[in-house]
Amino acid sequence: MAHPAQTHEPAPVVPAGGRTRYADDVYTWVQEQVALLRAGRVDALDLDNIAEELSDVGLSEYYQLQSAVEIILLHMLKWDHQPERRSRSWALSIAEHRERARIRLRKSPGLKASLDEVRLDAFRLARLGAAREMERSPKTLPEECPYTWDDILNRPFEFEADR
Repeated sequence: MAHPAQTHEPAPVVPAGGRTRYADDVYTWVQEQVALLRAGRVDALDLDNIAEELSDVGLSEYYQLQSAVEIILLHMLKWDHQPERRSRSWALSIAEHRERARIRLRKSPGLKASLDEVRLDAFRLARLGAAREMERSPKTLPEECPYTWDDILNRPFEFEADR
């Protein structure tokens, strides 16, 4: 049976002068590297650039989790510091991004080792974003993250009209 990815990927086009350079065409380079791997041609692989791409994949996973947590924290800050403006939209955004964070953690459980870093990085960005959206100085918001992971993933946020 063919590998699922093989059924959708075009065969790599190798230029007459040899393989595509990573710097010239990443898409074609990837197709060529995949074909070389599947053919067992490890000796012909561009190992330095493959290592760089794999490192980028790991960072992408981190940043996707951080982004989801940032949005949760931004809305938590607004919820706590602007109660008169609470909305169903904020509560639903928190719920949506909690699911995004849970999915990311389920798909990449190795990220659990970085949860404290994710929380702190996301909070610094969320604090600035919340201040901007609330049209106030960041100094009016906590300097350190007041929320635990349990708060981030489980604290209830119900809009009054939905109770």
